[in-house]
Amino acid sequence: MENLLSALRAAGEPTRLRILAILALGELTVSELTQVLLQSQPRISRHLKLLADAGLVLRYPEGSWVFYRLHESAAHSDLLAEIIASLPEGDHELQRDRERLAEVRAARAQRAQDYFAANAAQWDSLRANHIPETRVEERMDELMSELKGQGDIDLLVDLGTGTGRMLEIFGGRAGRAVGFDISPDMLTVARAKLDESGAENCQVRQGDCANVPLEDNVADIVILHQVLHFLDDPQRALNEAARITKPGGAVLIADFGPHEMENLRDEHSHRRLGFGEDEMQAMLRAAGLDPKASDLLAAIDTPLTVAMWQADKTIRSVTQ
Repeated sequence: MENLLSALRAAGEPTRLRILAILALGELTVSELTQVLLQSQPRISRHLKLLADAGLVLRYPEGSWVFYRLHESAAHSDLLAEIIASLPEGDHELQRDRERLAEVRAARAQRAQDYFAANAAQWDSLRANHIPETRVEERMDELMSELKGQGDIDLLVDLGTGTGRMLEIFGGRAGRAVGFDISPDMLTVARAKLDESGAENCQVRQGDCANVPLEDNVADIVILHQVLHFLDDPQRALNEAARITKPGGAVLIADFGPHEMENLRDEHSHRRLGFGEDEMQAMLRAAGLDPKASDLLAAIDTPLTVAMWQADKTIRSVTQ
C-alpha cells in the first residue's frame, strides 16, 4: 500500500505529470528535459529524483550525462500507463512540450549527421572491401524469422549496437529491444535513428560488451554484429552474451572471416583479423553455447568475407 501511495504522490504534481508524458515518448537527459519543459535544471532534477525514488522512472548514467526513461517493468507500470493515457490530448501545455521535444530531437539528429559527415569516408572505404550490407542483413533476417517462429521475442539485445542498425531492422519483432555501445558518438547516431523511425520499444545504453549491465537469463536473442573484431578479448563478450541469454534463447553473430588486411588495424582499429570456423565454434562452446548454424558470405571482387553463426543456449548447457 505504501509503495502505491508513493507512486501516486510522485505522479500527482503538474510538472512531474508533464515529465512522465514526455518520457513516454522516449528517453531524455536532464538538459534536454529543461529545454522541453522550460524549467531550471535543479528543479527538473528534484522532480526526477522523486519519480525515480517512487519507481516510475529509471536513470542511466552515460559518461557525464544521465538519461531518464519510464520504468516499463515497474510494479505499477500498468497504473503509470493508465495515468499517461488519461492525460488530455488537446492540453495546450502538453502540446507545447511535444513541439519543443521535436526541436530537441532535430538537434540530436543534426549532431548525428555531423558525426556521419566527419567519418563517412572512412566507413565507405571499409564497405568497399566486403559484400553489401544488404546481403548480410537479408541472411540475418532469415535466421531471425526462423527464431521468431519458435516463440515470442520478449527482449532482444544488440551488443556493440553502433548506429543502431540492428535495432532499426529487427527491434520491431520484439516486445522490447536494447542496444549497448561504449561510444557516446555512436549512441548519438543511434538515438537519432530510433527517433526518426518512431521505435518506442527500442532504446540504447552505454555499456561494455564484456560487462553488460543486465541480469542473467533475460534476453531471448542477443546479436553481435561486426563487433568481435574490435575487442581485445572476444571470448569475454561471448561469455556475457551467453550469460544474459535465456535458456532456449539464441546468440547471432556476424563478423569477418579470416583475412590478411593488416591495414585495418591502423585505419579502423581492428584488433582481430577475422575469425575462422573452428576458432568460433570453440569460443561458443567455451561460453556454454551450442553452435547450430554457420554461413560464409563472399563476393569474387572483394577481399573480405562475412561469416555468420547462430548458437543456442540450451537447458542442457545451463545444467552442465
